[in-house]
Amino acid sequence: MRRPSLLGIACVSGLAAFPGIAVYAKKIAAPDFSKQIPKNERVIQALNRLTFGPRPGDVERVQALGLKTWIDLQLQPERIAENPVLLEKLKPLDSLTMTSADLVRNYPAPQIVRQMVAGLIPFPTDPDRRLVIQKIAARQEKRLGDDPQLPPGAPSPQALADVLTPQEIRSLRSGTPQERMAAFQALPAAKQDDVIAALPAGIRQVLFVAAPPDLRRKIELTAGPAQVVARDLMESKVLRAVYGERQLSEVLADFWFNHFNVFLDKGADHYLLTEYEREAIRPHVLGKFRDLLEATAKSPAMLFYLDNWQSVGTDITLPRGPNAQRRGLNENYGRELLELHTLGVDGGYTQKDVTEVARCFTGWTINQPQRQGTFLFAPRLHDSGEKTVLGVAIPAGGGMADGEKVLDILARHVSTAHFISRKLAQRFVADDPPASLVERMAQTFLKTDGDIRAVIETMLASKEFWSEGAYRSKMKSPLDLVVSAVRASNGNVDFAAALVNQVAQLGEPLYRKQEPTGYSNSSKEWMNSAGLMARMNFALQLAGNKVPGVMVDKKDQLSEGALGSPEFQKH
Repeated sequence: MRRPSLLGIACVSGLAAFPGIAVYAKKIAAPDFSKQIPKNERVIQALNRLTFGPRPGDVERVQALGLKTWIDLQLQPERIAENPVLLEKLKPLDSLTMTSADLVRNYPAPQIVRQMVAGLIPFPTDPDRRLVIQKIAARQEKRLGDDPQLPPGAPSPQALADVLTPQEIRSLRSGTPQERMAAFQALPAAKQDDVIAALPAGIRQVLFVAAPPDLRRKIELTAGPAQVVARDLMESKVLRAVYGERQLSEVLADFWFNHFNVFLDKGADHYLLTEYEREAIRPHVLGKFRDLLEATAKSPAMLFYLDNWQSVGTDITLPRGPNAQRRGLNENYGRELLELHTLGVDGGYTQKDVTEVARCFTGWTINQPQRQGTFLFAPRLHDSGEKTVLGVAIPAGGGMADGEKVLDILARHVSTAHFISRKLAQRFVADDPPASLVERMAQTFLKTDGDIRAVIETMLASKEFWSEGAYRSKMKSPLDLVVSAVRASNGNVDFAAALVNQVAQLGEPLYRKQEPTGYSNSSKEWMNSAGLMARMNFALQLAGNKVPGVMVDKKDQLSEGALGSPEFQKH
């Protein structure tokens, strides 16, 4: 009973002692990158920066294995057996392995459900999911005041009073979540699906907290199948960060997603983002930058987000018709490719280069974009004229090779080497990393043809990474803070929805950064007193086991100091 009280005192005193988060001012004002931290702090530095925070016993495990050996393994994640607990927790999130087109069919938005009812799109083949979606269709039709036009044998919508007795209804409306779940499970199995469909949203949410995974899935589907896609994506990110053994790979997956940011809530990207992260980002986090750059450039998610799928050459004549959309050259992707993905805003390009790059990528589009199709190069939409990018002539008639040539130029450019190296150093070393370190990393980038693993090895071999100027100098992002608190407390996550919501409340809604910049690697993004108070409130809730779906180990919750203290906010 004493620990949450002590944590509360630590939170209040910490806020009073460090108004405006002055605790970070000394580190930021005069970082010393020449003085090395003691050897016994090197394991802490590695765990703080290369993982989402140490768990109880991690320090001892790394020391037993040897720090260099542990780092070498993290740099080669394919040699690390993944945590079976994580794999088991990811199993119910079946959307993570589906293609974008399969996501649409299995987790349809309301307009897709209407097309299924009209026979334009087939219902899912899985009988349970088909039944759930047919019930959703019936409810939609009833709300619209129409007679449900469903396939033969499909269920009609029912009110709760049509399914349960008054006593059964009362038992679901009162009591703790566990008591209500017991009442629900006491119902005949044949009734349960109809009850879930008829329950008001508030009661469904109470049951969700106490439900086993298979029932939670049914509740999620009933609340709206399309929402499951985003929920799975966000929960899986948190679960991987909490439980994954390949921690550096997870940290880099987050880093590179923000570098090549795509906004979840822009139209078709709701269904395209799962495949984007799985196929374009994760396989390349420690590979060649050129491969990562091309994977994102050809991803339907990126093409849709930055509108390149609609970009056509200025001399292209498109068919006219009553539903034809006005299209022309779109420079969005060309601009962000130069400014955010490769050279950087001061990388030496001009507005003329932006236009020429945009011309090179005309015709890079999506096959059936409204059906979440695949990458397609459409020659008839491409500007086939001669272009010049950063002084390099690209001959006429190159077709899709024009865009690939641009990727070659940018991936091997000295400005890209420095821009990428500085961003990595800012994420892993300090908000304002030493120029000498960035230069050494950039030289490695150029010598190895953009080998990300080699660049990170150069960083980890530097005196700057292991310096007092780097040690605990950065403030954790909301994702870092929430996950590291769960890990430090040896928390067990039954479901991660509440943690996802907490990350959003602290200012970092996952996959929902609307601007193409992605979330910042700089501590300044998260430095404000109101944010620190919200972090402290989360720490109190977590320590008191008041976060739904999460149970922390009382004996470990202060293993790295009070979770709400200013010191724990840093890494």
